[in-house]
Amino acid sequence: MDEALLRSLTPGVLAVLVRRGADFAAAEDAVQDALVEAVRVWPADPPRDPRGWLVTVAWRRFLDAARADTARRRREDRLDEEPAPGPARAVDDTLQLYFLCAHPSLTPASAAALTLRAVGGLTTRQIAQAYLVPEATMAQRISRAKRSVAGVRFDRPGDVATVLRVLYLVFNEGYSGDVDLSAEAVRLTRQLAAVIDHPEVAGLLALMLLHHARRAARTAPDGSLVPLAEQERSRWDTALIAEGVGILQEALARDRLGEFQAQAAVAALHADAPSAEETDWVQIVEWYDELVRLTGSPVARLNRAVAVGEADGPRAGLKALAELDPALPRYTAVAAHLHERDGDLTTAARLYAEAAHRAPTLPERDHLNRRAARLNSRPRP
Repeated sequence: MDEALLRSLTPGVLAVLVRRGADFAAAEDAVQDALVEAVRVWPADPPRDPRGWLVTVAWRRFLDAARADTARRRREDRLDEEPAPGPARAVDDTLQLYFLCAHPSLTPASAAALTLRAVGGLTTRQIAQAYLVPEATMAQRISRAKRSVAGVRFDRPGDVATVLRVLYLVFNEGYSGDVDLSAEAVRLTRQLAAVIDHPEVAGLLALMLLHHARRAARTAPDGSLVPLAEQERSRWDTALIAEGVGILQEALARDRLGEFQAQAAVAALHADAPSAEETDWVQIVEWYDELVRLTGSPVARLNRAVAVGEADGPRAGLKALAELDPALPRYTAVAAHLHERDGDLTTAARLYAEAAHRAPTLPERDHLNRRAARLNSRPRP
């Protein structure tokens, strides 16, 4: 069973059901039922038109559920709208569905969470990690969002800012997590940039391209993580870097700075450095100052502490770090790095081991454990 194919077809099938009048929660349930049926049937009897098969089965499941619900019996007169047999129309509904999920009746946070779950394919755990909240809290948020839009027609698209936030989170999970969604996020952001002339849309696209350019160098042949400072820069995609820098420069020239442009500026400075030692950390700190001013984000403050440690020395970085909440994800890993640079290897090794215990992914945990082991194996003075 080709799980990647099923995942790629899901947004389009869901969009068809929503356009035909299904409320979002019922449409999502019907599509999930169709996917389960596909897993059961396709290995022995693969369809010639997978998307058409899923649309037909999902629509039938929706109609079955509608008949069982007395409050929705009015939908029974839509039976003649069932998709006809044969190839389905080849269209890409994904970006449209992102806008529909960003419904005006939802808060931006709820709309983003709902879209990530229903369209992006992320788990509740992954979304909770992206938002820095407990999994139970995120589960409740998604459930409330579904209840809020139950019975609502998705004919009023949401705003661009919410869609950008969702695309950013999808890319970030695909880039650093265990679900490969980054290429899809780049594709959709390119589509968005082609139809919306806005500096933050351009800023997000530039940010994605600059990070995606380093993808090949981020892992070793054995799958282990390679930190930015240790990456083989000849493996970076110079064409993507040039494209990203060009898009960013055009966006910054419009003098309407936003958080994605600021993040892209940081990424561009890393990409522009011939080596880790030649990175312009002073400018990077200045851009993080702008990012903190724009967002107040604790993650931006954490990254700023790392940059301060590089620009002004590890003790300055530790001082900046001390102003933050130690419960912040990756706080301990940053503290370990700064203590290591300051020469306190015993503390650094202990903190690396502690950070590994809290790491959200297996590759990150293994990387931190190797750091701890390397320091523990060094002779002490």
